[in-house]
Amino acid sequence: MTSLHPAASRRSRTPAADTACVQAVEPALEAAKETAKPSEVGAHLGWAVEGDRVVTHYFACLDPGYRGWRWSVTVTRAARAKNVTISETALMPGDEAIMPPPWVPWLERLRPGDMGPGDLLPTADDDTRLAPGFTEAEVEDGDVEAQWELGLGRARVLSAEGRDQAAERWYDGTAGPAAPIAVAAPAPCSTCGFFIPLSGELRLLFGVCANAYVPDDGRVVAADHGCGGHSEAVRVPSAAEAPPLILDELAFDAMPADAVAEVPEQVSEQAPEQAPEPAEDPVARDGQG
Repeated sequence: MTSLHPAASRRSRTPAADTACVQAVEPALEAAKETAKPSEVGAHLGWAVEGDRVVTHYFACLDPGYRGWRWSVTVTRAARAKNVTISETALMPGDEAIMPPPWVPWLERLRPGDMGPGDLLPTADDDTRLAPGFTEAEVEDGDVEAQWELGLGRARVLSAEGRDQAAERWYDGTAGPAAPIAVAAPAPCSTCGFFIPLSGELRLLFGVCANAYVPDDGRVVAADHGCGGHSEAVRVPSAAEAPPLILDELAFDAMPADAVAEVPEQVSEQAPEQAPEPAEDPVARDGQG
């Protein structure tokens, strides 16, 4: 007859410390020294009960490269046996041991800009940024471009989630309206002649810059981004316009116009000075004599 009452749950019993295993410090120390060669093993740090007739002894590690680590030697004894045997010896980290950071899969460690020439980046089959394309549809000759926009001929296309992630990343990055170069810009990119809007659903938000003299040339920028290279920001002066006259008054004294007009009259009234007679040549005078 089967009982309808559930069996009473058994309480977990804490194993008792085996006296022989606890006192086996010397055999455990010899096992630790044998494993640690040529390093030295330090003092006995204590012991812990692992199970019935199973005790682990801990010894200090004196190796400078493993500060805070300790040697762990597990000893055991069979039932109704008097001899204690060594079960395992290992170097284990203590509370003050220097540990490496938790391991992170490579896909989570990857950051934008990590790829270089020749690198290959595999994409998972369940990547939420991509969605299946329409590879089985027949492509008509006259509508290839429109069908390519829909994903025809490609195994996977950008999903709505992938598109939103890209838009958020671009808008919050250096090509968005909060960038320092955009804050100081005279006008947004949407009014610039070098702004080429994207096609599709991102047309109203983003475009490509085509100004060869600005840092964002050939890159995707937000429509409300901006820079000093705006096509209508500054009017180029005409080459026929004369530059403004720059008068340097430090090289001469400024005089009134009427004073300048009297200078020629005063010069004309003065008698011209007679040129001095040339000196007589002594050689010619001797020849005449």
